[in-house]
Amino acid sequence: MHTVGSPAYWIGFLVFVLAMLALDLGVFNRHAHVVKVKEALVWSLVWVGCAAAFGVLVYFAFGSQRAFEFATGYVIEKALSVDNLFVFVVLFTTFQVPQAQQHRVLFWGVLGALIMRAIFIAAGAVLLERFHWLMYVFGAFLLFTAFKLAREKSDHPQQSPLEGRSYRALVRFLPTTSHYEGDRFFTKLNGRNVATPLFVVLVLVEVTDLIFAVDSIPAVFAVTTDPFIVFTSNVFAILGLRALYFVLADFVHRFHYLKPALAIVLGFVGVKMLIMDLYKIPILLSLGVIIGTLTGAILLSRAREKRLARAAASNPPPHDSHPLTAP
Repeated sequence: MHTVGSPAYWIGFLVFVLAMLALDLGVFNRHAHVVKVKEALVWSLVWVGCAAAFGVLVYFAFGSQRAFEFATGYVIEKALSVDNLFVFVVLFTTFQVPQAQQHRVLFWGVLGALIMRAIFIAAGAVLLERFHWLMYVFGAFLLFTAFKLAREKSDHPQQSPLEGRSYRALVRFLPTTSHYEGDRFFTKLNGRNVATPLFVVLVLVEVTDLIFAVDSIPAVFAVTTDPFIVFTSNVFAILGLRALYFVLADFVHRFHYLKPALAIVLGFVGVKMLIMDLYKIPILLSLGVIIGTLTGAILLSRAREKRLARAAASNPPPHDSHPLTAP
């Protein structure tokens, strides 16, 4: 399999990522604090800017085709990662994670996600190179996932993490305490080491990303089979996820049409995979379909919010008289 990333490019990119993570945790977020929306928005713009600059670098180094593949993979990963935010909100709310510690959980969660995705991408690239027919398996899997996602109701209540298999298995085999100990993942209780709820949430965040990676990585392989482009687009999308969470956490539930839009995107890339030996959909058309679908979902969700707000304003709930003040 031809790859545009020479060892020098791989090493340089990994050094850049590690330097940015060290700068994030070691300088800007050395002390636990509540991340404000303004700070998160600045970091979101920084990561988007870094991704855009890298896309320009890819354009001049490897040509427009690879640059558009990177952009398309990045948009797909970014869109699918937003779906993670719903789960993060539920996790942090259920376990009452202190706001000052949420960034720490997401930081280490992202670091673990990068390692897992690197393994997934390397395995996927090797398998696709040796067994081309797996492309059809990935395409069929994406269509199946799109069908399941399309059937989900946006307002359907999510299962509590406390009822999930991952949580039950974790607390069964790992001694835990019910009390937080600042930013510590482990503490001592009655002379033995036990995990704090912060570590439990971290593990559940990792499990969540593992589940989402099963869908998202094959989707990017539908765009390009170049491991360097797949990996870098994944990394930039995931690195910006922490900041994006603090920007969107309070109103991510308002993206009513996000899941149907993601179902369309996954269905489209699934079809793209299945027919790629008969007809290769141009990368610009793919990018246009994906961006158009996501933009339409955002606009429709916004229009729905305005419509519900107008309906609530025109039909205010009746005010019952308080029994102590009723005449």
